[in-house]
Amino acid sequence: MISNKNLARVAGFCYLIVIVAGVFSEVFVRQALRVSNDALATAHNIETNEMLFRWGFVADLINFVVGIPTIVIIYHFFKKSNKIIVQIALALVIIQTAIIAVNLLNQITPLLLLSNDTYLNTFKPDQLATLSLLSLNIQAQGYAIGLVFFGFYCILIGYVIFKTNAIPKMIGAVYAIAGVCYLINSFTMLLSKGFENPLFIYLAIPIFIGELSLCLWLLIKGIDTSKLESKSLTYTY
Repeated sequence: MISNKNLARVAGFCYLIVIVAGVFSEVFVRQALRVSNDALATAHNIETNEMLFRWGFVADLINFVVGIPTIVIIYHFFKKSNKIIVQIALALVIIQTAIIAVNLLNQITPLLLLSNDTYLNTFKPDQLATLSLLSLNIQAQGYAIGLVFFGFYCILIGYVIFKTNAIPKMIGAVYAIAGVCYLINSFTMLLSKGFENPLFIYLAIPIFIGELSLCLWLLIKGIDTSKLESKSLTYTY
């Protein structure tokens, strides 16, 4: 039987994989290869770095699969003291995962369009490049939509952490702040003309700090389950 401390460490380790995979696919693949408003340059980058592009896709898939144990374990620990809130949070993150996972079809589409298969000969190279960039732009908006749900998840879980004291309040606070930053990031993109998002570089820092803080605490220190038990007993009266 796995101990609570080791269970928390599993969640922390899985979360670390999620963070590394997410940073790799977003920063070192999508942002590195995509050239805004330049379809031909983007297509050239994808074609000359096809394996990197494929690894970015695989990293996202790993992200979603490995992320499941993290959210289920967090739910397991906090369900007794804050059942309704963590159930809502769990539902939100499931919706987010489903949206972004399906949205990955838009990310893989450029490889199909630029594959030089015979049936694509009716399109000119610049047309295929344009369709490829359009597909990546749709993927970016789908990602932003999914992160709205994840932002609310972070806020709720941050609140639960802050209230229970099973993990330091500061970590709960910065995790909730990360959720707020996710919301600002997504709504800025969705409401801006041309879907521009000049705030991303500034919002990425508190997001990274918030998620990494929870990840490392779970991995190194775990969760003080005695605080959860006392909280649960308090609610029974």
